[in-house]
This record gives sequence, C-alpha cells and structure tokens, in this order.
Amino acid sequence: MTEEVSSRRSRITPERQAELHGAVLDLLREVGYEALTMDAVAARTRSSKATLYRQWGSKPELVARALQCTKPVSLREIDTGSLRGDFALMVEHSDDDQMAKDTALMRGLTHAVHESPELHKALRDLLVDPEINGLHAMLRRSVDRGEIAPDCPALDFVPHMLIGAFIALPLIEDRPVDRDFLTDFIDAVVFPALGV
Repeated sequence: MTEEVSSRRSRITPERQAELHGAVLDLLREVGYEALTMDAVAARTRSSKATLYRQWGSKPELVARALQCTKPVSLREIDTGSLRGDFALMVEHSDDDQMAKDTALMRGLTHAVHESPELHKALRDLLVDPEINGLHAMLRRSVDRGEIAPDCPALDFVPHMLIGAFIALPLIEDRPVDRDFLTDFIDAVVFPALGV
C-alpha cells in the first residue's frame, strides 16, 4: 500500500508540487481553512480534483503538506555539536518574511484545528510531532554532552516555551516573531531555564 501511494505521488514534479502548495497557502490566506475547497484549489492550479485527492488524499493533508513545504530546515537535521550552535543554526535558517506569513496562517488555522479533528491530526503528524521529536533529540544530545543537567525541570517545557513565543508576541505586541526576537528570547528565557 505504501509503495502504491508513493508511486502515485511521484507523478507530480517537485516544481508542480511547489506550485500547488503555494496556491493552497495563498488560498488559505485569502479565504481561511473553512472556506478553502478542493474545487478552489483545482481551479487556481488548473488541475483536477481527482489529481488532488490522488496526490494528497484529503483537504487536511493537503494543507498540512503545504505548510510543511515552507519549513527551511527540520530540527532533526541540525547537529552542530553544541546546544548554542544548534539553536543559532535554527535561527539562522529562519526567514523573517516566512515566519510572518506562517504566524498569520497558524493564527487563522487555530479555530479550524479545534473544529476539525482531521486537520488537527494531519498537522500533528506532519508538522508538530516531527519537530518536537527533533527538538527532544537535540536536547538529549545536549544532556549527553553535559551541557544540561539530566534532571533539569525545564527540559520538558522547551517546546512550550518556543511555541508560546510564536503565539504571545503577535498577541501582546501585534507583530510576528523575527530572528532578532527569537535570538533574544532564546538567550533570555530558554537558555537560563536550561542552565546553559
């Protein structure tokens, strides 16, 4: 079954896939998740609904895959040999414009996630869980190197701190997270909480 899905998905070129994902994100910004339809995506991209369903299976998976394609680098791929280096590389790979767009999209998807268990699952499976697992692996390596005490109570809350920053800054200061804020936040909050 996996090979069958994989072979069906391989029919679309990477360039065409990027074009489709871009159209989905544009539509999400324009109309929101609830009003986004496969018909609208098909019309915008001059493709058939059958192709969209064959390639992605459902609207939630299509949206999650489109959001996934905007990530510059996965946390699983970062290993510089030090926690400070890992976080610096994470910030370096971040793009201020993309973070602003992603913040606006995620704010718009917050309500939809609560209304659609399918969207919630797709976002968890494709975006949230892999990044949290990558972050936990990064932190475990730091513990193994002796940078963080194994019994540090803040270890389990690093994802909450980082996600909280992305939610709180637009809410409190009406601006998206950028590299400067992220660097300052990590230096002032995350590293001290971890004893680094």
